[in-house]
Amino acid sequence: MNRRTFLQTTGAVGLFVSFPISLRSQESEKIPSEVPEYPKDFNAYLKIGPDGRVGCFVGKIEMGQGNMTALAMLAAEELNVSLDQVDMLMGDTDLCPWDGGTWGSLSIWQFGPVLRGAAAETKAVLVQMASEKLGIAAERLQVKDGVVSSLGDASRKVTYGELVQGKQIERHLKDVKVKPVAEFTLVGKEVPRKDGRLKVTGGAKYTADIVPEGTLHAAILRPPAHGAKLLSVDVSAAEKLPGVRVIQAGDLVAALHARSDQAREALGRIKATFQPSPSALSNGTIFEHLLKAAPPAKQLAAKGDLKASEAATIHKVEATYLDNYIAHAPMEPHAAVARWDKGKLTVWASTQAPFLLRSILTKALGLTARNVRVITPFVGGGFGGKGMAPQGVEAARLAKVAGCPVAVVWDRREEFFLDTFRPAGVVKVRAGLDQGGRIVTWEHHATGVGESEAETMYDIPHQRITSAGSWMGGNPAGMHPFGVGAWRAPAANSNVFAKESHMDVLAAKAGVDPVAFRLSHLKEPRMIVALETVEKAFGWTRKPGPTGRGFGVACANHRDTMVAAMAEVAVDKKTGVVKVKRVVLAQDMGVVVHPDGARQQVEGCVVMGLGYSLLEEIRFKNGQVLDENFDTYQLPRFSQMPTIETILIPNPNVPAQGGGEPAIVVMGALIANAIHDALGVRLLQMPMTPERIKQALKA
Repeated sequence: MNRRTFLQTTGAVGLFVSFPISLRSQESEKIPSEVPEYPKDFNAYLKIGPDGRVGCFVGKIEMGQGNMTALAMLAAEELNVSLDQVDMLMGDTDLCPWDGGTWGSLSIWQFGPVLRGAAAETKAVLVQMASEKLGIAAERLQVKDGVVSSLGDASRKVTYGELVQGKQIERHLKDVKVKPVAEFTLVGKEVPRKDGRLKVTGGAKYTADIVPEGTLHAAILRPPAHGAKLLSVDVSAAEKLPGVRVIQAGDLVAALHARSDQAREALGRIKATFQPSPSALSNGTIFEHLLKAAPPAKQLAAKGDLKASEAATIHKVEATYLDNYIAHAPMEPHAAVARWDKGKLTVWASTQAPFLLRSILTKALGLTARNVRVITPFVGGGFGGKGMAPQGVEAARLAKVAGCPVAVVWDRREEFFLDTFRPAGVVKVRAGLDQGGRIVTWEHHATGVGESEAETMYDIPHQRITSAGSWMGGNPAGMHPFGVGAWRAPAANSNVFAKESHMDVLAAKAGVDPVAFRLSHLKEPRMIVALETVEKAFGWTRKPGPTGRGFGVACANHRDTMVAAMAEVAVDKKTGVVKVKRVVLAQDMGVVVHPDGARQQVEGCVVMGLGYSLLEEIRFKNGQVLDENFDTYQLPRFSQMPTIETILIPNPNVPAQGGGEPAIVVMGALIANAIHDALGVRLLQMPMTPERIKQALKA
């Protein structure tokens, strides 16, 4: 269904009377340049057509994580309509209410309550309207599938569509409560994904599938290395090719053609000279550089008296954990299509943050927000790497000069070169045990990676947690040789790798089974339940390690979602190749909105976690990114997949939490601990490649 058909079938076209972001010209004057919070008017999110269909408008986007289904379920639950009655329109800055971006597992635990509240108020207003129309007290009415009827006489009824009649709902109510969990009839049920059929049949549209009439495809000149500066350019050979237009707009040089392959061919004819990159960094020197270049550390948490606790410390254990740069490597590369029409700019873009891109475009091009519209179709994976969407600005600048729509679709080399990588980092952990084998002191210092999950969840009397540098920016110039940014659970992967690896080191030092050791230091009941649940499901037998079994355990409390995981690995000592045979993971994420979607997210976390744990590492030298495609940058293959068992722990007493990231944060330590249990050697650097394993065995 296209957007026009969607608006017609939901009756939404006639309902844009006071919609905050509307297509009507008189309403467009009300569009602010920035909206700092979610609108309070439920009409911003929900429109009911004459046929009773519900249009649900959200600024979130669908990039495979299941938002389209889970958010529709929340709206349908509160409205008492069937899921099939809800049509989702997402990520359109002219039609949807403001949103800060789709990342950080925020869609359900942060935006979910907003949408539920809007739907609950809408239903309450509609029931009140039905009460007046039917002459029946509101408490004597029931709602099912969008039909309000008398409890005593089902023939006395009126539909949502009949009540609204294609008009704006002007009435509002205060302090409307959402449904209690005990009354849920849809949330928590197994339902097909709303985007499933489109995606398996090829009907789903992504940005690169959108080609307005007259579109030219752009191939853009890129430097050979980060930091290299353009000195001269000769485009004469490219301009001689039939149908080719070459645009030079400051630092932006591009060849345009009606066919993308011809544009790429023309780009190959452009001769350019660059001043070499000033960077002399490489994989071999980056960690030493980060320690020297990092800003002063800031303290995140402190407890007890570390100096005084030294007297009770019998065993001191410290280690330095290293993590390399890794790429987002989504299957869909960055793409954007820009079209100008009478001074208004429309950009279709594969971005996780349409409203942020709108803001960037307004500033870059000197426009007002009312003259910029960003539309995000389906996105083929983001993982935190499609937040800024620079390709949108490139397409808009080129389209303005060309006078026609322009499409910018990065090729795989550009995707690697221009990525904002998960930062490399150094995490140092120092801890001490007392005579009874309990942890007395704990110091954690993260350099380069960021703060998330740097603090420990264990009951330790004396602690100090510090951090220097971050993926979020604010780093000294030149600290990282290229752009860095969020990568699925940013910072947490590196910090939990260090923390949970160190817990196993301490357990071995104390001569205690690693599961029993963790349980003895936990106070959070939900975390204890998660760990005991996975222990039972896995069939763990408590023994001090290493045991030679190849068993590993790791836990995390990531934004109030509890995760406990166990794995079994086999390691070939001659080749150093690790085969992860089995992963069992228990997750308490509070109320589970869409169980099948939650399991898909956990499984995706396990797969991506195998990648960053064992395979993925960006190689670079002197500003040049040496990995340009999947021939050298390795992702997990089907043949490397373990058996994955996901346990979603039911917990109706905790509101729905995020599920897109928590499971991935434990994977590095989980695999490292399993390798140690199998071989007796401790891997302190990710990825844990065959070469590093063989080196550890030799050492």
